[in-house]
Amino acid sequence: MPLNSSQNSLVLPILGLLVEQPAHGYDITTRLRERYGHLSVTRSTVTSLLKALERAGMVCSRLPERIGNRPPRTAYELSAAGLAEFRQKVEAGVRDTPAASVDFVMAVAYVGVLPIDQAACILDGRADRLDQELAALSGLPDADVLEVQMLEVAYWRTIVATEATWIRALVRRIYAREIGWPTQQIDQFGSAEA
Repeated sequence: MPLNSSQNSLVLPILGLLVEQPAHGYDITTRLRERYGHLSVTRSTVTSLLKALERAGMVCSRLPERIGNRPPRTAYELSAAGLAEFRQKVEAGVRDTPAASVDFVMAVAYVGVLPIDQAACILDGRADRLDQELAALSGLPDADVLEVQMLEVAYWRTIVATEATWIRALVRRIYAREIGWPTQQIDQFGSAEA
């Protein structure tokens, strides 16, 4: 785990799950494993991150509750600061992360927390940046180098072009209102408002 727990790759999906509903560490761990099999998730890491997020004021704990014969569990909910940080992380993840990165995948998973026009604009800007990256790759490989020695360039061109194409199609669908978007916005206290 990074020394600065806010930089841990699990923070974004943990905050995202808490936007959906308050939960205890065991429930969050289970939902992360079910939803994001590509992430390495342990209950101890989730518990440590929840405590660090609480110390940072991003989540608030509730009094421990006992359900059935299970031991009492502390549930956590997003604070106003946590919601603001979550939105900022989603925006930065969609805008700034490298192509084909897990960080982009995690950010785009929660892009619905942003207002629809803001999300479309940020995604459109990302596609423009990817187009620039693709243009920079167009001069490669050098004519003096065998193609087999530069296969990664052809691979990366395909990855960047595919992501840019996917994003442009997504933006068109967002503007055409083909993508369902939350009709309620989350207010600064983490509850839905009309």
